[in-house]
Amino acid sequence: MANTILEMRDITKKFAGVPALQDVSFSVQDDEIHAIVGENGAGKSTLMKVLSGVHPHGSFDGKIFVKGEECSFKTIKDSEKLGIVIIHQELALIPYLSIAENIFLGNEKASGGVIDWNKTVDEAGKLLKKVGLDENPNTLIGNIGVGKQQLVEIAKALSKEVRILILDEPTAALNDEESGKLLDLLKELKAEGITSILISHKLNEIEQVADKITVIRDGRVIENMTREEGDFHEDRIIKSMVGREITDRWPSRNNEVGEVIFRVEDWSVYHPQHEHRKIVNNVNFNIRRGEVIGFAGLMGAGRTEIAMSIFGKSYGQKHTGRVYKNGREIRVDSVNDCIDNGLVYLTEDRKAYGLVLINDIKNNISLANLGKVSKFQVINPNEEVVEAEKYRNKLAVRSTGLEQVVESLSGGNQQKVVLSKWLMSEPDILLLDEPTRGIDVGAKYEIYTIINELAAEGKAVLIISSEMPELLGMCDRIYVVNDGEMAGCLDRGEASQESIMKTIMTHQKEKKSVKRSNG
Repeated sequence: MANTILEMRDITKKFAGVPALQDVSFSVQDDEIHAIVGENGAGKSTLMKVLSGVHPHGSFDGKIFVKGEECSFKTIKDSEKLGIVIIHQELALIPYLSIAENIFLGNEKASGGVIDWNKTVDEAGKLLKKVGLDENPNTLIGNIGVGKQQLVEIAKALSKEVRILILDEPTAALNDEESGKLLDLLKELKAEGITSILISHKLNEIEQVADKITVIRDGRVIENMTREEGDFHEDRIIKSMVGREITDRWPSRNNEVGEVIFRVEDWSVYHPQHEHRKIVNNVNFNIRRGEVIGFAGLMGAGRTEIAMSIFGKSYGQKHTGRVYKNGREIRVDSVNDCIDNGLVYLTEDRKAYGLVLINDIKNNISLANLGKVSKFQVINPNEEVVEAEKYRNKLAVRSTGLEQVVESLSGGNQQKVVLSKWLMSEPDILLLDEPTRGIDVGAKYEIYTIINELAAEGKAVLIISSEMPELLGMCDRIYVVNDGEMAGCLDRGEASQESIMKTIMTHQKEKKSVKRSNG
């Protein structure tokens, strides 16, 4: 019988008198993968911050036991001494330092105050091999992808002799292949005696790897499930999370699709630093009024680069091609040009580029629309409140009020604030890049409903998503992007995961054939 390595008893944590956790108790066994699931704002991350010392002892009620011994963590360092290491959703890596430097940052291999660089690189190489990452330890973090950075974070945790590894949404920014590798690594670590606590909204992944699931709703433990007991499936998890069955993941949409409202022709873009490297190559696509289209493709296919380069030429250099709205060519040389022409872009990274986290809801919603709430360049605060409140109510942003700081909102509500900002500009065309990344199944449904309402109003919507089921469930047509080019376009009736992958593979073969004939 497995031993209990961790126990949290009666944990209660309040913010400004409002409970985020209420009498939460749960335990984790040796060498298991224990998943914690719940809607955004349920208290999952708060619970892990209590465990890891981010919220220090004394700032909450309750007790923590590791291997039967009561612990009082004042800092993260205190929890790390006992082998508890947390990897946050926003990776804590410095892009201008090497992989080796990042792995041992704050835990340097030094003697007499002098870093032993040979030992640092050698030890980093061993850790990289352990996590299955074939990279030179001297490579800059900024030069590797997000999936590899996630593995570097795990290598960093292993350098601290981790015993309990906490991962908060580790696959949120990864494609299916990268996610699969990371989940396989967790299984390998389990075989080596490392316990993992996994927070994720990707319930299919939870179902694959978890030995036990703890469901949290509104700051309380609702249910514990174990694989041995059976009935360990996605529908049951969802029902426990949201308190009801969700019979249809994709809200129905029956509106009529009209004429072409937005068209891009022969669009090409070069890399922002390497002027001879073409990233987007002769792209053509269109969206009709009241239509939802999707961009599918593997990680690095160029989907985000296409959208960002169109939106105010925010990505790349040497842009060529034409953009049309209602049959008339429009300027997209700046973000203001796009907003003035009713074109908006919701970034895939809401925290870095979509929001000012230290500002309140009101300021974030009005940020791109100050002209609507000002006269002679002076903001009318009353008008700003009226407009912001209108969109807060329209999108059902759950908050204490317009003055609540955006950083304190759940991921789903942060996403609604970004959408509110762009809806206030009254756009006709919306480019939505990973609109449901990092948010739970209930909040996803709300976002899908908003997208359908926008289409019903006659707006044109593009969804870029790494989740193929999302594209298949929401889109009227799906453009398949590969290597910065359009590999094909599939109507709803012919689109499937298999047909999308077949389109990608066919395009890759055709490109190789052309290269051989030209070479």
